Amino acid sequence: MELMKDQIQENLKEVRRKADEACRRAGRDPQEVTLLAVSKTKPIEDIRTAMELGQHAFGENYVQEIRDKYEALGDQVEWHMIGHLQRNKVKYIVDKVRMIHSVDTIELAQQIEKEAAKRNVDIDVLMEVNIAQEESKWGFTAEEAPEAAKQIGTLPHVHLHGLMTSAPITDNAETNRVYFRGLRQLAEKIGAENYPNVVMDTLSMGMTADYEVAIEEGATIVRVGTAIFGARNYSK
Repeated sequence: MELMKDQIQENLKEVRRKADEACRRAGRDPQEVTLLAVSKTKPIEDIRTAMELGQHAFGENYVQEIRDKYEALGDQVEWHMIGHLQRNKVKYIVDKVRMIHSVDTIELAQQIEKEAAKRNVDIDVLMEVNIAQEESKWGFTAEEAPEAAKQIGTLPHVHLHGLMTSAPITDNAETNRVYFRGLRQLAEKIGAENYPNVVMDTLSMGMTADYEVAIEEGATIVRVGTAIFGARNYSK
């Protein structure tokens, strides 16, 4: 069911309020945390509704949706690719997105480098880490991540800025605290290596069910969709 405009805006205000409260509990500046409104499967009208409240960063999971929405809105907003990205589709979005969160193999990073070089653009990326070791999830293991970061750092047009994870789906956000803390500690470990062209200033973690806990554990980007736009209808 699509939400009415005023409901989306009330939801967005409430998510922001809870994010700010989580920052205060953790002794953090709310300015340190970017709210990424996840607009996958949602229409342009819903994005415009959020834009009216100053929301500027939107996350999409599908390449075709980014292409379609970019055609309508261009760079009025900041687009982030947060879903699994196939190498043969990199060319369609490399010059349209602010950041790719889901770099889950060295080969994908190399393909991003190739397409970015062709267009003479630089692109910020995050490495996706399967910190909870779920079989259904993409991503590097915590053990693979440091060496992968070192290798990605050798790519001149690709700039590694941190890590992303999708924690397990849960009814109790507290159960994911250990994973968010683990991702932060892994980022600190990689950052201490001082690899060239690698900084660990971004942690993309936390979604509708657990973004407050993620903020308390150091998230700098939270990816919230359902709590803003309502449940998604995948049957369309």
